[in-house]
Amino acid sequence: MTIRVLLVDDQPLLRTGFRLILEAEPDITVVGQAGDGQDAQEQTRALLPDVVLMDIRMPGVDGIEATRRIVRDGARATPAAHVPKVLVLTTFDLDEYIVEALRSGASGFLLKDVPPEELVQAIRVVAAGDAIVAPSVTRRLLDRFAARLPSAHEQPAPARVDRLTERELEVLRLIAKGMSNAEIAAKLVVSETTVKTHVGNVLTKLGLRDRVQAVVLAYETGLITPGALS
Repeated sequence: MTIRVLLVDDQPLLRTGFRLILEAEPDITVVGQAGDGQDAQEQTRALLPDVVLMDIRMPGVDGIEATRRIVRDGARATPAAHVPKVLVLTTFDLDEYIVEALRSGASGFLLKDVPPEELVQAIRVVAAGDAIVAPSVTRRLLDRFAARLPSAHEQPAPARVDRLTERELEVLRLIAKGMSNAEIAAKLVVSETTVKTHVGNVLTKLGLRDRVQAVVLAYETGLITPGALS
C-alpha cells in the first residue's frame, strides 16, 4: 500500500526537503503541499491523504487549529470515509503549544531536525493507525508544560481511571512514561502480546483514540505528575 502524505509548512524550502526524503521511499508519495492551516484543511478534503505532516507555527490558521479542523472533519465523516492522521512538527524550544496540538487530535509529533529514517518510520507507524510518542521528548515536553494543562479540579476528566484494573493502571503509567510495548513487556515480565491486550483494554475503557491521548489523560487525572517519570 502506498502512503499518501500532505506536507504543511509555511517554509517552501522545508517542504521541498521533506518531499525529497519521502518520495525516495517506494511506499510513500507526497500528494500535495500547503503553506497554512486553511489550505491544509481544504487540500485534506480534496486529496484525502493518509498522513498530514503539520507544522505548528504558520500565518493565518496555525497548525493547532488546522489539526482540530481536520480531526473534526474526520469525526463527522461516515465510517467508510477516509480519515487522515495528523503528525505534528515542532522545534520544541519555541513551540509551547504542542500539548494543545496533541489534545486537538494529532496522532503524535516529531522534532523538525528528526533524522530522515525516523521521519519515514513515523509516517508509516501513524498511517498504520498507531501513534508516535517519542519517549524522551514526550517526557521533557509534558514535564515542562503539564502545569498548563487543566487539572482534574478545573474540569471533568475525559475518562475515569477507576474503570481500570490494577494491571491496566500500571500499563497506563508506563505508557505515560513513554515506554514502548516491548519495554513495558520487559518491565512487567510478560509477553508483548499480553501488553498489546492491556493497552487495547486501557484505550477502550477510557474512550481514548491512541497512546498520545493516554499520555495526556495520565497528566490530567494526576496519575503522572511532572518530575515523576523516572
